Amino acid sequence: MRNYRKELWFETRSRREFVNITGEVEKCVQESRITEGLVLVNAMHITASVFINDNESGLHMDFERWLEKLAPEKPYSQYEHNGYEDNADAHLKRTIMGREVVVAITEGRLDFGPWEQIFYGEFDGKRKKRVLVKIIGE
Repeated sequence: MRNYRKELWFETRSRREFVNITGEVEKCVQESRITEGLVLVNAMHITASVFINDNESGLHMDFERWLEKLAPEKPYSQYEHNGYEDNADAHLKRTIMGREVVVAITEGRLDFGPWEQIFYGEFDGKRKKRVLVKIIGE
């Protein structure tokens, strides 16, 4: 059994953003030289997410509207957490969208279903944050 670990760093230009990181994860799989195994991809910050879905801009706008309805950013005073910070909504959005994904590696490639891609979801951006890629297998 072999393993591989790499950190991917992101700094988005806006508070909320979805970034397709499929290519970067595929590059990690190639670097690992693991052909059969699993890759874990997880956000290492409590206000960011990693999830799998379709790479379609309309869907991403739908996510943005839906998340804003469930956990609106403003008014900041609606959240108990927002005494020291103003990011309670980002914590809630991350909980909804998830912390990590696990994808099978088969014959040296990510074993996706149709249209599946990996995304980094940022909900309190404009600062450097990291995503862990951990691969185990043979």
